[in-house]
Amino acid sequence: MIAYFQQHQPRVLFAHAYERRVHAKLDSDYVSGAYLLDPFHALHVEKAPEDLYQLREIAPDQFQRNEYFAAYYQQTTLIDEIAFVGYPADGVSVHICLGRDAMSRRRFSVRDVATARRLAPIVCGMIRQRWSDLRSSGDDYSDQALVERLTENLLTTHGIKLSPRQAEIALLILRGHSSVSIGLRLEISSQTVKVFRKQLYRKCSISSQAELFSLIMPLLSESASHKPR
Repeated sequence: MIAYFQQHQPRVLFAHAYERRVHAKLDSDYVSGAYLLDPFHALHVEKAPEDLYQLREIAPDQFQRNEYFAAYYQQTTLIDEIAFVGYPADGVSVHICLGRDAMSRRRFSVRDVATARRLAPIVCGMIRQRWSDLRSSGDDYSDQALVERLTENLLTTHGIKLSPRQAEIALLILRGHSSVSIGLRLEISSQTVKVFRKQLYRKCSISSQAELFSLIMPLLSESASHKPR
């Protein structure tokens, strides 16, 4: 059970797993900054309606081929995940996540998901009641704000000056979006995305997504701990 806020790092409300690897890096990696690349956190940013969500339905098209998946998510051994998403207060969402890990060796069945979906209104109502005392900063949190902090940190730390569009595309690449998916989100052609990607790699003096991840991830951690002025 995890709470997401506007400009605060998430708060783990409860965690339990028989397989220790599931939560081994929850505090050290996920809460410290990796959550900014997570499909479930994207639901918070987008203010998705209260409901049940399944990872395979919301993940970007190349999620399982990106560095976040390899460096963090795959290490949890999770093979399937669903989450009830509720909003107990302004700027706060609480996700009750259920996962199938290496010990179970099977995904949630169609019946499992259907049952959970029927329970979603009840669970989301309980989220609103149980965690109504949680508070956020109230400041507007968006990917645009994250992109602004990322470009600032890149310039300050590495002397790399990216345009807002290049930084936006870098973030989407790290989240697991293909050029086609990025183009659809930004309403530009996939060829234009590829041009921006080449410019991005050239400015950063890199040639792979792995190098982009190594460069950007520490800066995301800095952005995650950003305190409003």
